[in-house]
Amino acid sequence: MNERRLRWGVLSTANIGRAAVIPALKRSGNGELVAVASRSEEKAQDFADKQGIPRAYGSYEALLAAGDIDAVYIPLPNSLHREWTIKAAEAGKHILCEKPLALNATECEEMAAAAEQHGVVLMEAFMYRLHPQTEKVLELIQDGAIGELRLIYAVFTFLLSNPANIRLQPELGGGSLMDVGCYCVNVIRTVAGGEPVEVQAYANWGETGVDEEMAGTIRFASGLLAQFTSALTLERREFYQVAGPEGHIEVPAAFLPGKGDTTVYEHHGRQGATAHSISGVDEYQLMVEHFADCVLNKLPPRYPPSEAAANMRVIEALYRSARANGRPEKV
Repeated sequence: MNERRLRWGVLSTANIGRAAVIPALKRSGNGELVAVASRSEEKAQDFADKQGIPRAYGSYEALLAAGDIDAVYIPLPNSLHREWTIKAAEAGKHILCEKPLALNATECEEMAAAAEQHGVVLMEAFMYRLHPQTEKVLELIQDGAIGELRLIYAVFTFLLSNPANIRLQPELGGGSLMDVGCYCVNVIRTVAGGEPVEVQAYANWGETGVDEEMAGTIRFASGLLAQFTSALTLERREFYQVAGPEGHIEVPAAFLPGKGDTTVYEHHGRQGATAHSISGVDEYQLMVEHFADCVLNKLPPRYPPSEAAANMRVIEALYRSARANGRPEKV
């Protein structure tokens, strides 16, 4: 391994890699993008040519066998995360895997065990957590800006127009909760700083069997309540609010704020609001650089795989509730 730069390979030519993570890898100060793999050599080479990636492989196995690749980014469908994370760990590659890390908490634990066994770093790619605006929200809460946290509300919806999209295929781990609702669950847990005890959810199920819309409530032992909405059938919205007796905090561009400046609003009723301006950053670049820093300097990632497993336990409970017409479920 180069002492100063982590050498990356990408498993799949998925759009999230093309649009966001591959550009971030190429811009990163401590990483180097070496190769991409697809199940088709022709497709992989075409992708590599268009993205300026030095090498292309016609199979994922071939990339994992390359001796000059230190880490892999995995943006495969959710149903394939476990298989290829474990294979990557067995090949001695560090792994940054797209969210959600797996289909359930048990798979997350198996993936974490494989990473530990083979001495590699495994991290879930929830990039929004590395954005300074998330850190600002946590700082305001910790400093008591709104008093004791009592309510959280999170929304992530968008309109999916392609009926063949993998997000509509249950066998691939599709559904609004798995695709965008997982962000809501994650930010609720991150802001709360703990794990919930009970959930309740309702869903509208599409023709393929996935949840196209979901509304859920998440309850913590402290009395903190959180609600969220996720959907694949509505206009794009992504925000969250956190409220206490002395005010509330609003994050209008919660998960994908882009690279421009963003704002966190601190409201105090009739006293008015304070706008906290956050300088623009590339949250994907911050994520891959944090990951590379952990590998290069032998540091634990800020968010370990156990955190991903905890997120999936909540998601699993929400699905149990939604399939039981809103029956409350323990986490």
